[in-house]
Amino acid sequence: MYRIRIVDASDDDVVDTLSDLHQLTFFDAAAMPQFDLGAWWLAYHGDDAIAFAGVMPSTHVRNSGYFARVGVVQRHWGRGLQLRLMRAVEARGRRIGWDSIISDTTNNPVSANNFIRAGYRLYEPEVPWAWSHTLYWRRSLR
Repeated sequence: MYRIRIVDASDDDVVDTLSDLHQLTFFDAAAMPQFDLGAWWLAYHGDDAIAFAGVMPSTHVRNSGYFARVGVVQRHWGRGLQLRLMRAVEARGRRIGWDSIISDTTNNPVSANNFIRAGYRLYEPEVPWAWSHTLYWRRSLR
């Protein structure tokens, strides 16, 4: 029913799709990511792109990936797509030899609960990079 594929973010059509999905899922609550950095995935329902995720090398934790974004169009919530996208990101991290995947959430209990379900744990970075009420997540890949 759903297919997840890594995509080429140097392709203008792919970037347009990622941008559209970002706007549909984050509205104006988060800055548009730089899609030319890291690796990006799209989830499809039939021919329609309905979810996306991206990871890039962390600038905060040595030998780790930073889970930059994951967004699922609301009518497809509750079908495990965020978890499937997280697993795709983790598999890539293992293949390239990262020790962990990190991320953060701010005012987003649904995503925080999905991180918990996926085996991520709260941690306190040495140098926090977001707001004072941000939750920081890490999952070991070893």
